[in-house]
Amino acid sequence: MLTVDHLAYRYPSPAQDRGLDLQALDVQPGQCVLLAGPSGCGKSTLARCLAGLIPHLYHGELSGRVLVDGHRTADTPLWQLSERAGMVFQNPRAQMLAATVEDEIVFGLENLGLERTTIRDRLEAVLDRFGLQALRKRAPLYLSGGEQQRVALAAVTARHPPVLVLDEPLSMLDTTAVEELVAHLADLVRGGTAVVICEHRTEPLQRLPGLRTLPLDQAGSCPLAPAGVPAPQPVEPFGLDVSHLDVRLGRVTVLDDLGFRAAGGQVVAIVGRNGVGKTTLLRALAGLQPHRGTILAGGQRPDLAMVFQNPDMQLFNATVRDEILYKVPDPDMHWYDWLVNTLGLCDYQDTPPLLLSEGEKKRVALAIALMRRPAHGLLLDEPSLGQDAAHKAQLMRLACSLAQAGRLVLMTTHDLSLAAQADRLLLMTRAGFVADGPPAEVLADREAWKEAGLIVPDWLPEVRP
Repeated sequence: MLTVDHLAYRYPSPAQDRGLDLQALDVQPGQCVLLAGPSGCGKSTLARCLAGLIPHLYHGELSGRVLVDGHRTADTPLWQLSERAGMVFQNPRAQMLAATVEDEIVFGLENLGLERTTIRDRLEAVLDRFGLQALRKRAPLYLSGGEQQRVALAAVTARHPPVLVLDEPLSMLDTTAVEELVAHLADLVRGGTAVVICEHRTEPLQRLPGLRTLPLDQAGSCPLAPAGVPAPQPVEPFGLDVSHLDVRLGRVTVLDDLGFRAAGGQVVAIVGRNGVGKTTLLRALAGLQPHRGTILAGGQRPDLAMVFQNPDMQLFNATVRDEILYKVPDPDMHWYDWLVNTLGLCDYQDTPPLLLSEGEKKRVALAIALMRRPAHGLLLDEPSLGQDAAHKAQLMRLACSLAQAGRLVLMTTHDLSLAAQADRLLLMTRAGFVADGPPAEVLADREAWKEAGLIVPDWLPEVRP
């Protein structure tokens, strides 16, 4: 079904000297393979090779061969390969084409030449399976990251491809959506689909039948800096006060009379289902989202730097160095050098940032925010996307260092292992916050999680109450 033989690939840009070297891989119908390894080890590159995007869309130096259902990818047109292998990108926004969720799903089915009744049946089935019925007429590009991920999964699985390649499919899904997706993938595997998954959140995947792991250890040459963090300059104590916050996007009310207070010197995590308004809240706090209500820090507009969920939206300079130093007056180059080393970016300072992996782009965006030295703190939207365990640990060390200096770090996340390390955890629903307190106490409040439509999964033993 899926065969890799002496595969090697190098990207065309000298800045992307890393690539992929894999001697062999064989995935038969009804088998599931997890591609595991540190950020930058080649997981996404291999996924692109398996789906035929390399060499048809990404041009570089390719040797060896990949066979999908007996067809060599290098010699088979991409439209023919798409009938045999479906891929969900690490950044689902990059594969959205249509004006509505419904059209996004139907587009691929129509390209297969299916009967109208078959298209209708498959459309309704995946809308139900991925909880998208209420969003069917919404524009995919205006959905939350997790909702976009569910749309991409629905659009690809509706085609019933015999080979399914998923690049970090759990990264933006809430815990309930993760459990539902893993159950669906288990059904697909039992039904004969060959499934290949790249993922850092590996715990929930362990229940997939017959799962085997292929480690890819080819990490980048720039190691993480030592754990020590230079002490940021202390700031005067302050409180962030949010009251009567209202946000409407078109006809949709996203935030309605939301209020809370957070003190400087804390790391605060916000958890909630996909689409409840977590990203919208951060955008409002950063001054990027029109809103009603008040947002004040010490009686004035807060100075908070934001790292977006999708880093592509804030990267536009020619090199990583230019990006980090952009419009920073009289930059502290010692601080710059420490940042690029700490975040594993030292080898990519002359690289166009949009050529980096998703995890590396996320770390560039973090370096941009930290280089600014915002007075009140940092807003992190899904900071663990694309990050391996070492980078997540380094992220939390940075967050704690900022908090110790009196700043506020506010992060939204579906990664409960990350949320459990915060000083405070807020559980968010459409109606507002239903739980607030130390993570261990909030995680033990089963009624609040039930009200939020979320579960505390049993594959996360370190946060069990």
